[in-house]
Amino acid sequence: MSDHLHHECGIAMIRLLKPLQYYQDKYGTSLYGVNKLYLLMEKQHNRGQDGAGVASIKLDVAPGKPYINRYRSVEKNAIPHIFGVINSPIEELRKKFPEKSQNPEWLKEHADFTGELLLGHLRYGTYGGNNIESCHPFLRQNNWMTRNLVVAGNFNMTNVEELFNNLVAVGQHPREKADTVTVMENIGYNLDEENDELYYRFKKEGFTKQQISPLIAANLDIAKILRRSSKRWDGGYVMAGLIGHGDAFVLRDPAGIRPAWYYADDEVVVVTSERPQIQTAFNVPMNAVREIKPGHAIIVKKDGRVSEEMIKEPLERKSCSFERIYFSRGSDADIYKERKELGRLLCPAILESVDKDLRHTVLSFIPNTAEVAFYGMVNGMEEYLREVKKRKILALGAHPDEAKLEEILSIKPRAEKIAIKDAKLRTFITNDSDRTDMVAHVYDITYGTLEPGVDNLVVIDDSIVRGTTLRNSIIRMLDRLNPKKIVIVSSAPQIRYPDCYGIDMAKIGDLVAFKAAVELLEENNLEHIIDEVYAECKALLEKDEHPAENVVKKIYAPFTYEQVSARIAKIVTPKECNAEVEIIFQTIVDLHKACPNNAGDWYFSGDYPTPGGNRVVCKAFTYFVEGSNERAY
Repeated sequence: MSDHLHHECGIAMIRLLKPLQYYQDKYGTSLYGVNKLYLLMEKQHNRGQDGAGVASIKLDVAPGKPYINRYRSVEKNAIPHIFGVINSPIEELRKKFPEKSQNPEWLKEHADFTGELLLGHLRYGTYGGNNIESCHPFLRQNNWMTRNLVVAGNFNMTNVEELFNNLVAVGQHPREKADTVTVMENIGYNLDEENDELYYRFKKEGFTKQQISPLIAANLDIAKILRRSSKRWDGGYVMAGLIGHGDAFVLRDPAGIRPAWYYADDEVVVVTSERPQIQTAFNVPMNAVREIKPGHAIIVKKDGRVSEEMIKEPLERKSCSFERIYFSRGSDADIYKERKELGRLLCPAILESVDKDLRHTVLSFIPNTAEVAFYGMVNGMEEYLREVKKRKILALGAHPDEAKLEEILSIKPRAEKIAIKDAKLRTFITNDSDRTDMVAHVYDITYGTLEPGVDNLVVIDDSIVRGTTLRNSIIRMLDRLNPKKIVIVSSAPQIRYPDCYGIDMAKIGDLVAFKAAVELLEENNLEHIIDEVYAECKALLEKDEHPAENVVKKIYAPFTYEQVSARIAKIVTPKECNAEVEIIFQTIVDLHKACPNNAGDWYFSGDYPTPGGNRVVCKAFTYFVEGSNERAY
């Protein structure tokens, strides 16, 4: 994705089901859980580079001994930093007490993070300061084990204000109005309620206070707590939680917007945001790793029982298609196929753009994350040329001329590595005009790859969000090769609407597709549509309810998909560019053909999967018209 785009986040949870001695005997280390968590987090580092955090809970610890450990970091290399902090004291203990440290129970008593329950989080901050306090996991602490709560998630709520007000209404005084804190306090409140209900039940049955604590731990109904807590949640979420005594859960939203996968055997239960990481870390086949069903939670009780329970009635599945296009790593078997198909399906439009002149067309990709879609595009061109060659060979007759036959067989797509990002180049200059020139050189170009003034250059990208990197860097760079025509191909459709479920697209005015539509409205004397939509949005926002539809769709209604694409091309083309520039976007129809099981397309179509989404887009449009730089969520 040439435009830098953040999204939230990644999780990894591990519950060891055997005593620590088991892992020492079988795998040669009592740090089996810590080592696996490190591997799972490193394999998901694509999901968060603003910070990371780890929490651990030790089971069956004697009173007076710490049993919850947490460490968070916003260092540049946060994951190695965290695990360095975890491992250093353990290594010191091993040096000082070489024999004792071989005993897992001794090590558990004397070293932090040696618990049976571990939770890791990787953070991409969509908003808010990039500081320690913004990093998960979050803690809600108490002297009663069953009231301690550790929470981390990949989520964004659209109705934080409502959830916050609900906490205030029950007498709480939340320390801040942020979705993470609000959600944690929401769960914590219902955890307290469940504790109280069980306490009074067992007290009535004649048990002493000391006897009641383990009874509460054994009978805590995690599913009931989650049902009560999530009743009013509106958003996309995967929420992971640990309870102090040893219960754990991971809850997924009812539309399945954010991804979550799990694996369980008799040794371990593991949950991550992506599937291949579990396959790699635990060397298990793809079909052994299962998706948490929308609206369901994986619940692991302290005694090791594992269940998947429905918490909220599932909605129509709207799993985020951006996960397939860009966010998740392409090492997943299904995602790899889908990305190739996204590239292949663009071939007819590309062929039309270059008048089917593949002899004088060079195919490439930028950035590296578009490489898999590029392979699909090349395969599609090979399929097309196979038919062309077949037709030409048949036309040669029964006794073809060998030279002509050789010429036909040599026809193939021209694929080249055109651009290489210079990771060492830093745009430290703050003056706008000087900075623009520096940005244009972030990528190195491969000279000599096409014939100047003759060849077309087709470059595929994951998606085009704001268009600023295209205008300030990529197209300027590509134009230095003097192509006849530059065709930028997006494997994603036009991004027309803000996201409110975890991707950093809160301001509709930043989206180049929206800018294009507004320019077209103004150019065609249709500004009244902007005023009408603004009035509708204001009226809808004044109501204490979520709008039933996305009225901002009317901004795009007067124009064809192709008209918006053409205007985007005009916006992102620098004035000094010599080549003709065309931009081709994936269609929504073909997106669903390539990714049939992930139909979440609200940023493209405007069809939000939850009611809160329509309210967010109304707010985003209102802020745009009013000239406010405020975020819509």
